Amino acid sequence: MIYTVTLNPSLDYTAAAATMNFGKTNRTKNEYIVPGGKGLNVSVMLSRLGLPTTALGFAAGFTGKELLRLLKDLDCSCDFIEAKNGFTRINVKLVSEEVTEFNGSGITLDEDDLDALKNRISKLQKTDTLVLSGSIPNGADRDIYKQLILSAPKGVTVVLDTCGEPLASALECRPFLIKPNIDELRDLFREPIETLEDILFYAKKLQSMGAQNVLISMGADGALLLTEGGESYHADVPKGECKNTVGAGDSMIAGFLYGFTSFSDYEKALKYAVAAGSATAYAVWLAEKPAADALYQALSTPRAQKASL
Repeated sequence: MIYTVTLNPSLDYTAAAATMNFGKTNRTKNEYIVPGGKGLNVSVMLSRLGLPTTALGFAAGFTGKELLRLLKDLDCSCDFIEAKNGFTRINVKLVSEEVTEFNGSGITLDEDDLDALKNRISKLQKTDTLVLSGSIPNGADRDIYKQLILSAPKGVTVVLDTCGEPLASALECRPFLIKPNIDELRDLFREPIETLEDILFYAKKLQSMGAQNVLISMGADGALLLTEGGESYHADVPKGECKNTVGAGDSMIAGFLYGFTSFSDYEKALKYAVAAGSATAYAVWLAEKPAADALYQALSTPRAQKASL
């Protein structure tokens, strides 16, 4: 079973209008509400790819009830804890000539909430996978992901998708896979990092800090994977019209886990990760499996990369 953790999930409300005039009344031409949060995106995508998954996290208030209802409608299994403070946040995206986002602050967690989550994680099996991803809400320590990893039984496969201090503090726990994007890599090391050789150099730095496998997403420039065995590969993205970047990185994680589970091969796992991420980028929301399969078949084999260190 693949478990995902979303500490601060949301309802994501997207509204599109022909024009946007701030300070005046605007009318939408279309709108929709979907579950939000990186871990939830991973679970929904895993479910669509046919892998068993359970989403863990927190929900609160009337918005939390609606979030759980939407997840049930999507056939996404979840085991959420009801937080006592605040309510599940609403993120608003206004789409016109440009995209404007307003992200809510959401719930405030207390020690009892976090202890309840740690207790659930402690009951995982050695054969399970734990995906930790997304922002950290109020009330949680900056090293909360490290704490959650240490709560899991020995042998659980850990995938980590976060940035900055939460990422750095958890690396000593030797996660199986981390997935920073290129901007997060630059922010972490405070370096420009432009070329593939630069990216591979800093991927090796992350590996020396504890990560077993490093998957770095680079948007339209594809993705680079450095494996625990020292092999490194770069995959291009397939052609398509980008409609939505939200959830593309999360779809990459789901695609990587699907590819690695299906093929037991890092090269093919990277290829499916890029296919799944691209399929979501070319869709209105998270992609369906046929779209990811089609892009996987269209993609060329990832290329081996070398860097002089």
